[in-house]
Amino acid sequence: MTDGALWRRLLAEVLGSFFLCAVVVGSGIAAQNLSPGNVGLELFENAAATATGLFAVILMFGPISGGHFNPVVSFVDAAFSGLKWRDAAAYLPAQMIGCVCGAMVANVMFSRAAISISTKHRATGPHFLSEVLATVGLILVIFALARSGRSHLAPAAVGAYIGAAYFFTSSTSFANPAITVGRMFSNSFAGIAPSSVLSFVSAQVLGGLVAVGIIWLLYPGVTPRQAGTVVVPHSLSDSAFAEPTKASGRE
Repeated sequence: MTDGALWRRLLAEVLGSFFLCAVVVGSGIAAQNLSPGNVGLELFENAAATATGLFAVILMFGPISGGHFNPVVSFVDAAFSGLKWRDAAAYLPAQMIGCVCGAMVANVMFSRAAISISTKHRATGPHFLSEVLATVGLILVIFALARSGRSHLAPAAVGAYIGAAYFFTSSTSFANPAITVGRMFSNSFAGIAPSSVLSFVSAQVLGGLVAVGIIWLLYPGVTPRQAGTVVVPHSLSDSAFAEPTKASGRE
């Protein structure tokens, strides 16, 4: 379990969520500008940027907070005692704030209004099923790596999974309530209409619950220490950020 200062972990979650949503929304707008009318190419550009951007963002902030950037990940981690419940509750608003701000800045970077509510409706049965499946897969990837001592591979694995899920799910794999809320504030390729948000978030929560059951069946021996490495190892204490001291007798 992490023992770093909570304020530092929350700041990492805000910043990580900010960059993640800026990547998702910004690359979606750029794809529209670069490949107008070619939806397949737009999706490919958006997916490629998201997959590689997520990889980098987890590397940047993961060692501090775990690199969750996703309330479902945080609460599933708490269910396995890798994160305190009160810390998971604190991560939630941090992730939401970061994603909303990231969407707003992405809009501004492309000379759009900071807030433009999306009109892209996505609430259908197939989309709901897609979000359940996308979320289950994401959680299983993360915990399979944690259980087998391979959490150092999570940045690449999570990025690769999300990139692939953009194409194998009809919902383009949001798999994250915070990013879902953030994308509501951009009327662009990556946006989602407010009327569709509840359906997506409900599916993601359900996917998280299903994933917990599957993890208990497949990996019954998950320990709090292993869960504490989700998404990546992050057991940094405040002393880890102190100024390094010179070893005695050496430069």
